[in-house]
Amino acid sequence: MKNMIELAKVIRTKNSGPFILTIDIIFKEKEVYEKLKNMNYFSKKFWADLYGIKESDVISVIYFDPVYAVKANIRRKVPSGSPGDTDVYGAQQHAPLLEVKIDV
Repeated sequence: MKNMIELAKVIRTKNSGPFILTIDIIFKEKEVYEKLKNMNYFSKKFWADLYGIKESDVISVIYFDPVYAVKANIRRKVPSGSPGDTDVYGAQQHAPLLEVKIDV
């Protein structure tokens, strides 16, 4: 078992407009990326469970083979900059991924 932080060279989040959060993971090794992609590890259910949201709030999961990356777009719980927003840029929402353990 390895932590996501050991497998990825980039783990980041950012706003994709005021209502959507984009999550990017770029893997170090092609083999790890392909294994996870082929088993649909990053399903909508994975993101919903990790972020405590409904699967319907996971807008898309996109794989980008040339750089071994996966991107998820999820609805923000509150719009960026509105009352109750704790991260106006969406840049600090990657923390739950740091503790994910994967059997590779």
